[in-house]
Amino acid sequence: MKILVIGGAGYVGSHTVRKLIACGHDVVVYDNLSRGHAQCVPTGCLVVGELNDRAHLQQVMQQHGIEAVMHFAAFALVGESVAHPAMYYQNNVVAALELLEAMRASGVWRIVFSSTTATYGQPEKIPIAESTVQLPINPYGFTKLVFEHALTDYAAAYGFGTAALRYFNAAGASPEGGIGEDHDPESHLIPIVLQVALGQRAKVGVFGKDYPTPDGTCIRDYIHVDDLADAHLRALGQLEPSMNLQLNLGTGKGHSVLEVIEACREVTGHEIPAVYEARRPGDPAELVADSSLAQHVLGWKPHYVSIKSIVETAWKWHQSHPRGYATNNSSATKT
Repeated sequence: MKILVIGGAGYVGSHTVRKLIACGHDVVVYDNLSRGHAQCVPTGCLVVGELNDRAHLQQVMQQHGIEAVMHFAAFALVGESVAHPAMYYQNNVVAALELLEAMRASGVWRIVFSSTTATYGQPEKIPIAESTVQLPINPYGFTKLVFEHALTDYAAAYGFGTAALRYFNAAGASPEGGIGEDHDPESHLIPIVLQVALGQRAKVGVFGKDYPTPDGTCIRDYIHVDDLADAHLRALGQLEPSMNLQLNLGTGKGHSVLEVIEACREVTGHEIPAVYEARRPGDPAELVADSSLAQHVLGWKPHYVSIKSIVETAWKWHQSHPRGYATNNSSATKT
């Protein structure tokens, strides 16, 4: 299948691109490189372009005979979304609708969307199933939810086959160490902790120690990036006209901040000093997925089930790329 991966130079997108190619698909990556890295895109796959450029998107789809789209190009920083909501509405909603309209004009009806647990807000019941009421508490989660609703409506009105995959905390790196996580600024816990082990930070801050959890720190469900990529591939294979899938992706097992830090200490052999800091506003005590529906519908099951195995792949990447993609060469681009 000929697949257009929007945001395929980003963290989850790049891992999905590798899996798609390994499975024999013809992939075109479309990315503006504002937050992605050309260096993680296979040579000859990259088209540089803006999500809000409907004409360019339509040209690319028609020129390359695109049959399906995967969308990873939403902005995804909670704090940034609170400080700059206009930017999130413009990119995650307005520009994303341009993508849907380019698809409609080009006769492309399959789309798999990278959604998030942030659409649930602060759920009262754990683990979180798809039936949980979605009450996002920040513009990031709300804009993702708005686009989920758009997919539902496009499936009903125009016959789109859509899948919104709500994943929990993406983590880890490709096991061979060739691609991994490189954000600026870095906001994810595991790479921040590993930066301490690399000597790039003096310590790791632990935000809050009085949550109603066994050790007082927040608990999250960490899902390996390759397992996410596998689920995207399986969801694409399931799509039929007018289908509207909405699925959670997680391991079903939560790990506290202190447990993650301890796993990083074991894997790296470094002490990794940690200090307690004030709670961050809006941090739920616990977020753990019920992904049984995804396992049933997609025939999918996480391969990386222990936090230590996830950290091991991340550490391999960070050891070989201590400055991320900074030292790599750019990929050639398509037009």
